[in-house]
Amino acid sequence: MPGRDLANAQGRLDLGPPIAVIDIGSNSVRLVIYEGLTRSPTPIFNEKVLAGLGREVQSTGLLAADAVEKALAALRRFRALCDTAGVKRMWCVATAACRDAENGPDFIAAAERICRKRIAVLSGREEATLSALGVVSGLYRPDGIVGDLGGGSLELTDVHGHQIRRGITLPLGSLALQDVADMSVKKADKVVRKALARVPLLREGHGRTFYAVGGTWRALARLHMWQTGYPLHVMHGYVIPAREALEFSRLVHRVNPEMLSRIEMVNEARRPLLAYAALVLEHVVRIARPKEVVISALGVREGLLYSLLSARERHKDGLITAAQELNVLRSRSPRHCEELIPWTDRFMASSGIDETAQERRLRHAACLLADIGWRAHPDYRGEQSLNIIANAAFVSVDHPGRTFLALAVFFRHVGLTDDELSPHVRELASARMLDRARVLGAALRVAYLASASMPGVLPNAPLVVERGKLKLKLKGRFAALAGERLFNRLRQLARLVGREPVMETS
Repeated sequence: MPGRDLANAQGRLDLGPPIAVIDIGSNSVRLVIYEGLTRSPTPIFNEKVLAGLGREVQSTGLLAADAVEKALAALRRFRALCDTAGVKRMWCVATAACRDAENGPDFIAAAERICRKRIAVLSGREEATLSALGVVSGLYRPDGIVGDLGGGSLELTDVHGHQIRRGITLPLGSLALQDVADMSVKKADKVVRKALARVPLLREGHGRTFYAVGGTWRALARLHMWQTGYPLHVMHGYVIPAREALEFSRLVHRVNPEMLSRIEMVNEARRPLLAYAALVLEHVVRIARPKEVVISALGVREGLLYSLLSARERHKDGLITAAQELNVLRSRSPRHCEELIPWTDRFMASSGIDETAQERRLRHAACLLADIGWRAHPDYRGEQSLNIIANAAFVSVDHPGRTFLALAVFFRHVGLTDDELSPHVRELASARMLDRARVLGAALRVAYLASASMPGVLPNAPLVVERGKLKLKLKGRFAALAGERLFNRLRQLARLVGREPVMETS
């Protein structure tokens, strides 16, 4: 509406003024404005400038003059954007190039005048810790080695759940390697081989996961995703088996990047750095021998925000938090979606269907997301919900998990047939996961028809398996909700679980 205050937009959570992080890296300078400081922060604006501050630090000891000019110009714009967006709290960090260059302090002083904010120049260990915290905040129960490849350095840290060991930093960033090796990948290979041979931390990664953080590694993974025809274009949580990562890395640093398929998917300024990033990844995988490489889109910035949360907030489940927020923003009745959780808990417990703790948390998230597509045309609610959930900026969930969430809500809208379902999406789900999604979708179809999506009904309409029968119990004044259409949906679910349907009214 004309004149409406966008700060009170219904599509935004009521978290107060937005917050911002400015990250001055060796290759890029980036501003991210977030909706607020939460367990699962949502960016409302994101912009980067590839200034290349660390381009000549190894050879000259200085930040290049043109890079400094470009970075300061970006910071002027970023400061103005923060003022425009009403940002009240801002954090500014700088990494390898600024801490290593002789003129780094001069640049930081100029940058602080522009940003009107103190800039924290992170030590290598601080950068490693924040990067690892980013992985902890964004991936469910990580266990392995976090590697954050920037333009100036490589940080390595061992993580196990919420436990983070002391990290190390190495001058093996893509720009640093290009500089020290005089743009020779062959020379860079010797530098990387020698540096990583002396890192015992890597050998602790055997059989575990290597978590790859950093823009150039993400660009590398994006190429792999396109070349393999992967059906889900979500970078966070993308998994590459170790052998494939090794072979693909070798391919990339041995050919001209312009010869690679779908190279246009990579920013032109990043393309010359792909070979160096691939070289580092090859040696990391060769030495660490992980079972897989997992891409994390979260790193230092998100780790910084995570570190600012209370201990109670940090230990919240990032996926459930994100699902709760989307439930508040998009559902007809957020409380109804909350009621679906104990309602399906009771059904699953009585049904005898085996369910792991991981499957249980995914089911809870699916309940919270079950009604986010209600505003769409009825013919497209399933498809729209599937696309939103499959591609949402969720954290703490892998790709098969987000596929389960998308399928469960898809089946809740379209019914139990998968004729309309893309085979590319289905291939990400195991037979067990597909079956569980269909059962949950069928249960949700019963719940929504019984309750008209309104709160207060489901606690009085339990769905349970008793003495071999699937019973929907409609108590008291809710008995009048019984009907033929509702019974037909109950019967569909009963067929899936091999039970006789019964609708009890009392």
